[in-house]
Amino acid sequence: MEMTEKVEGRRERKRRQTRERIEQAAMSLFLERGFDATTIEEITEAADVSKRSFFDYFPSKEEVVFAWQDSFADRLMAAIAERPASDSSVKAVEEALIVTVTASADERAMALGELIHRTPTLKARDQLKYAKLEQKLTEALIARKGGDPQARTRMRLLSTIVIGALRVGSEVWQARAPDVSMEGASMEAFAREIFGELWKMLAEFGEETKTRLQGNSIR
Repeated sequence: MEMTEKVEGRRERKRRQTRERIEQAAMSLFLERGFDATTIEEITEAADVSKRSFFDYFPSKEEVVFAWQDSFADRLMAAIAERPASDSSVKAVEEALIVTVTASADERAMALGELIHRTPTLKARDQLKYAKLEQKLTEALIARKGGDPQARTRMRLLSTIVIGALRVGSEVWQARAPDVSMEGASMEAFAREIFGELWKMLAEFGEETKTRLQGNSIR
């Protein structure tokens, strides 16, 4: 039994290493030559794997590019789970997202974001990541509530609002064309700025809603 577990461990480790090697080779080629100009054959040659092995891990070139998004969502969920139970849902999601975004803001990630931005086929697909993030964030927040089904609607609304802010923030960040050598602290400051604007805006909407409700009740 112990021998079987050890063999399975080695097999999984080998698969992970092969997948990472394909990802690294592909990303290097994409950033050097461009996404459309890079062929699967060039990726497999650089990664020293067969074409069949490539398709065992990735159905297409696009899937290689977006593999990092799944890991981002997983890190975000882990960060949510690590927040203190005393945190409100709003505080937990803000701090977890800032930590995850800041940790992901390295030079390679910035270059990848620019690659996606300037490649039409990738840019269209990139929008799907927000739907996935919203779903995973919702589940992570519900888990903090002990799986309470009554919390689902509120947590889904919170996730929709927060991921919407993330989407807008990402677009604004791209437009600013920041210096990638300063990504750490500046990215955290920028994320906090976006959240500050978000909560301020929601508070203003809340006051406007109260006014409209009071006006309707008078009539």
